[in-house]
Amino acid sequence: MKPSSAIRIGVAVFVRPALWPTAVRQAIRLATPGWWHRSPFLPLPSKSYAEMRSTIQYGGRGDRLEAADVLKYLAWCKAEEARS
Repeated sequence: MKPSSAIRIGVAVFVRPALWPTAVRQAIRLATPGWWHRSPFLPLPSKSYAEMRSTIQYGGRGDRLEAADVLKYLAWCKAEEARS
């Protein structure tokens, strides 16, 4: 992920406090095991998982991850959590 995309996504989530708990839960669920042992010391998904999801979502066109897509995903996760 490009740093500019990460910043856009971070800002988009930051201004929506209702999604913060869901975002934290999803970050923990998707984080590569032992992420705290490797730089950049952030709970990020593995590169292979991120590439697979990008191919599925964007058809392998190399599109960057959009903040709107992340917000839709988090809203969906929140709704699913509420249903359980």
